[in-house]
Amino acid sequence: MTASATDILFRPFRIGSLELPNRIVMAPMTRSITDQGVPVAANADYYRRRAEGGVGLILSEGTVVDRPASRNDAGIPFFHGDAALAGWKGVIDAVHGAGGRMGPQLWHTGAVKSFMTEWTPETPVESPSGLDAPGAPRGLAMDDAAIADTIAAFARAAADAKRLGFDTIELHGAHGYLIDQFFWAGTNLRTDRYGGPTLRERSRFAAEIVAAVRAAVGPDFPIILRVSQWKQQDYEARLAETPELMADWLQPLVDAGVSVLHCSQRRFWEPEFPEIDGDKGLNFAGWAKKLTGAATISVGSVGLSGDFMAAFGGESSTSTGLDGLIERMERDEFDLIAVGRALISDPQWSAKVRAGDGADLKGFDASALAELV
Repeated sequence: MTASATDILFRPFRIGSLELPNRIVMAPMTRSITDQGVPVAANADYYRRRAEGGVGLILSEGTVVDRPASRNDAGIPFFHGDAALAGWKGVIDAVHGAGGRMGPQLWHTGAVKSFMTEWTPETPVESPSGLDAPGAPRGLAMDDAAIADTIAAFARAAADAKRLGFDTIELHGAHGYLIDQFFWAGTNLRTDRYGGPTLRERSRFAAEIVAAVRAAVGPDFPIILRVSQWKQQDYEARLAETPELMADWLQPLVDAGVSVLHCSQRRFWEPEFPEIDGDKGLNFAGWAKKLTGAATISVGSVGLSGDFMAAFGGESSTSTGLDGLIERMERDEFDLIAVGRALISDPQWSAKVRAGDGADLKGFDASALAELV
């Protein structure tokens, strides 16, 4: 790997009020290391080191909105309340002090139980139909008041993020959590306006969140939405089996105000619809960009062997080349690339890639998940 070969990753990018020096995004990764849900100096330093290492945009770990039972682990940070917001102010000030750009990932875990701890919230969990997974009851089905309050909670959190000085926000609509449980036919059995037989109908909840957030932050503040086909409850799940269904799912969300679609897949090089364009065809982010015209972020095992869900089971990964990523970036298949575990192990990963220092890139050691390096 040479510096000139990776130049494509270091082109500037701008959308709305957000200007980035390069195309590398730190992916949001659950760490669950806070002081009772409040970010402290260790959290600020963790993100600051990635800014110093040259990441173009940092997305925080998931941080939950103001709803009862919105988190499924006691270490997950809040994005509400004076103490937590003061902690996040310290984080963004530290990142900006290092020349970085950052957005919080706003989250509600829905009915999903943590796969890392046995902790459960004191109040019942909530979801579209009282299901954790298809056929697996857990918690309560949300009524109209709960839905309205949840939408308002996301909008308040987004407004707080802008007020604190963050450069963007991301809404977590992937991986089988609350917003994704509305998308998924197996967990959304509702017969009201938030359910229905089509993916477009089941996207209404997310579209209303996006519209409320857009109203709260104004026209130029970028809104990122993370989406996925796969679910942690079912790696083989697919919301959209065809490009037409994908357009039905994603276009209303872009129309509602999404600026960037963050298209999560477990391995970024896998084609989304190989039956249409072959085994080297567009990936999820590529198809999303083609269908909607929105900017997209791709993600999935960048620079590493093995996928990120295996990391939580203790699996480590070795460093791999970036040739496939560079090829896709050169043909503008997607706009930005999110890097996860490689940045947990090595805050200087981006700087090393820019310098062409491939020999010094680290693999991922699962033990790194136990602390904020």
